[in-house]
Amino acid sequence: MGGESTPSRAVVQSAGHGFRLKANLMKEEFNRAGPVLHLLLRYTQALITQMAQTAVCNRHHTLDQQLCRWLLLSLDRLQGNQLVMTQELVANMLGVRCEGVTKGALKLQRAGLISYARGHITVLHRARLGKRSCECYSVVKREYDRLLPSPRAF
Repeated sequence: MGGESTPSRAVVQSAGHGFRLKANLMKEEFNRAGPVLHLLLRYTQALITQMAQTAVCNRHHTLDQQLCRWLLLSLDRLQGNQLVMTQELVANMLGVRCEGVTKGALKLQRAGLISYARGHITVLHRARLGKRSCECYSVVKREYDRLLPSPRAF
């Protein structure tokens, strides 16, 4: 973003594939003002939308709705319907206590939407989970779909 460094850090939530590039190579490509620049700017726009919508969601929607939104957004970035992560990580991502995540997950499990056991969450009915989520999920999803190409395009 032009500041040379950042006090931020990245946290990997789920297993998958990643790439590591030397910063100077990425900067050189970015400065060419080509496709990489435009892709990163669109990603930044989508991410800002997600952050803003999450702030609204955390203020105005129930923990149940927030958990559904978060599960759906997480699944959108993975293949399959399974998430492997600790209760503590989910609680941290939602800004709630672990007990709240436990209660919310058990509620979703009793409704037959997920299977939840020791850090393994399997979404059983994605469409029903979507109906239970607030509109925040669809706002963020539409923006990511609009701004970023499908991974299958590569």
